[in-house]
Amino acid sequence: METIFSPDGLASTGAGPLYLQLQRRIREAVTLGRLKPHDSLPPEREMAVMTGLSRVTVRKAVEGLVAQGTLVQRRGSGTFVAPPVERMEQALSLLTSFTEDMARRGKTGQSHWLSRMLDAPAPEEIMALGLGAGDRVARLERVRSCDGVPLAIERASLPTWVLPVPSVVTGSLYAVLQQGGYRPVRAVQRITAANLTDRDAQLLGVAAGTAGLKIERIGYLASGRVVEFTRSLYRGDAYDFAVELKLSSDQERGAA
Repeated sequence: METIFSPDGLASTGAGPLYLQLQRRIREAVTLGRLKPHDSLPPEREMAVMTGLSRVTVRKAVEGLVAQGTLVQRRGSGTFVAPPVERMEQALSLLTSFTEDMARRGKTGQSHWLSRMLDAPAPEEIMALGLGAGDRVARLERVRSCDGVPLAIERASLPTWVLPVPSVVTGSLYAVLQQGGYRPVRAVQRITAANLTDRDAQLLGVAAGTAGLKIERIGYLASGRVVEFTRSLYRGDAYDFAVELKLSSDQERGAA
């Protein structure tokens, strides 16, 4: 650790700005394994003393590495080497839950619950779920992780006739809906790009403003009744979404 933050070689001229020189040194230490995932870096003040650089320079170097995903900062704990993130591909043609997606990969998904509650619906929930102004909504909010790495924030809203007691959901929401006969058989999804807010970025262990993917899903029963309105935020560095495209039946007939 002392070698990484030694003042030797940190030139004031000829090798670029000092904060970039420090960034390169830390990034190289991570690449070569001298700094391993989850290793803690010294506090900013100590790094400044060890390198002979100003705290402003050290802070700029660290913030840049956090934004790049090399480091992660945890409020009240410090700065750490970010764990490697396995990039996952998810097919958009399958109506599955996060738990089912992880199981198909031979992994086990984890949930960190933020809230499970009944509440008055927001205007967008009233519109999506077809609720009345006096109705209540079951609202679930949690961080979904795999192998200890947070991947997505899931915020699901359901009518109370579907889920009268939100606390019964401890694992897969779709498993609970299946038991009650309310699992959706089709869904409409909308995917948009989003920059993560301070709170969401902190929950996902990335820098504020990091690019993410926002997915809104409205799930329907076979009768056409809406049973689910879920808004999820996925880490942009962890997910690729894939969809299979085919010719329409009219195009197939024309090509024959």
